[in-house]
Amino acid sequence: MYQQPYPLILASKSPRRQELLAAMDLEFQVLLKEVDESYPEGLEPAQIAVYISEKKAMAFVEERINSLVITADTIVSYQGEILGKPADKNQAREMLQKLSGTKHEVYTGVSLAHGSKMESFFDLTEVFFKTVTEGQIEHYITQYNPYDKAGGYGIQDWIGFIAVEKIIGSYTNVMGLPTEKLYTALSKF
Repeated sequence: MYQQPYPLILASKSPRRQELLAAMDLEFQVLLKEVDESYPEGLEPAQIAVYISEKKAMAFVEERINSLVITADTIVSYQGEILGKPADKNQAREMLQKLSGTKHEVYTGVSLAHGSKMESFFDLTEVFFKTVTEGQIEHYITQYNPYDKAGGYGIQDWIGFIAVEKIIGSYTNVMGLPTEKLYTALSKF
């Protein structure tokens, strides 16, 4: 069992990250700050996820004095294209049409920061989607909230249940927080 030497702060508004951290039996507080999530051109997907995660952690300088801050960023990469959070229904539809019948990668960068010390890592999961119909895509967009999810979908939602044929890697990584790697990193921090 992980013994918490410092109070934990989860710097994320993602309800899925909050649920996962709670399911790990960790006590934490949620604190939010607006952070520009832009990144330099030319970075690989894993580098982008870690870059943004570290950028988020840098916003919590004061909080890092007495607490351990956990930040994360999840991106979906489809044939080299980064699929972020869809801005609207049309963008969500386009993303799901691209993912239909194909494989894509989900990268999550995670940073742990306390005082001047910061450690970061990433996880990668390959996700294989079966072909989905326009009707299924419309149902998902209409009945669920794809706008706060990288790639326009949540694996733990209806579309994940009917469309994800298999994954190679961590399921929780696709949800936005690779819990196995996080637990190991916390234990060593």
